Amino acid sequence: MSRRGTMQMTKLLVGQTRQRLFSTATSKNVSSGTKFAPNVSGQRFTNHGILGSAPIFEGRYWSTVASEVSREGKTVQPPKVEYSGEDDHQGGGKTVAISSYWGVAPRKISKEDGSPWRWNSFRPWETYTADTSIDVKKHHKADTFMDKFAYWTVQTLKYPTYLFFQRRHICHAMLLETVAAVPGMVGGMLLHAKSLRRFEHSGGWIKALLEEAENERMHLMTFLELSQPQWYERALVFAVQGVFFNAYFVAYVVSPKLAHRIVGYLEEEAVNSYTEFLIDLEKGLVENQPAPAIAIDYWRLPPDATLKDVVTVIRADEAHHRDLNHFASDIQCQGHELKEYPAPIGYH
Repeated sequence: MSRRGTMQMTKLLVGQTRQRLFSTATSKNVSSGTKFAPNVSGQRFTNHGILGSAPIFEGRYWSTVASEVSREGKTVQPPKVEYSGEDDHQGGGKTVAISSYWGVAPRKISKEDGSPWRWNSFRPWETYTADTSIDVKKHHKADTFMDKFAYWTVQTLKYPTYLFFQRRHICHAMLLETVAAVPGMVGGMLLHAKSLRRFEHSGGWIKALLEEAENERMHLMTFLELSQPQWYERALVFAVQGVFFNAYFVAYVVSPKLAHRIVGYLEEEAVNSYTEFLIDLEKGLVENQPAPAIAIDYWRLPPDATLKDVVTVIRADEAHHRDLNHFASDIQCQGHELKEYPAPIGYH
């Protein structure tokens, strides 16, 4: 094809697609010869000989929605802000606090004594009193090959952590909680996807597993108030969580009953670890310091609660997670699906 024929073909194609390439406002500006504001790339890209000096890339930058708003004279109102009396040390001005979310005022929540509720991570109706009467010595006997495999997997994994942390219970608990909070989230996520694929209810198990994950995370937030991990402990958590998350994800996809059994035995070891923590607190080997404020509000503990009270309720939570996961594994080992049995929702 000759060069002249190529140019004519190009003109025809551009003429047909011009309305799609440019918004209404842009087309008007092109026809009137007005120039645009600075473009995306910082340089002017033009198509000389076809549309004159019309900037192609600038035309694509302006959307049809923007042109409609400009034609009708509508403007988008930003969120309402209010200035507090405190100085902004970084910018040198007043600090800006967002007072509403597109017209929705934030909720003002108070405690029973009238003081403001200081926690955004959980609300008063999400708090509870732990059932400390739960049996903390219960053990699921490993009879089948699957149970023995799950049991000895957990036993093999626990010894390196015991050797690393020794009697540093708080640091050990922080590592334990970063791992223990993974299975509930992974299991709840996969059950959620399964429920969507099959167009069916989950029997409450999605919520139960997500409650477990959130409860374990609150354990971690509590211990962070008592001690900050060192850089090498953070590095260890980063590595262990990355490996465990992916390994547990694969295990749950392959065999959910095995995955729940592993978590059941993992929670048994968590109960044992917190029992040793309590023994050292009673012996005076660990300081029985006042309980953090977040723990007092989350577990509805008395104002004078101590670390021993916190460890006691956390151990009860772990015992409940132990029973929940063993129960889930038993259901599936008997050939049933989780949705056939009501999930233990609201118990920690």
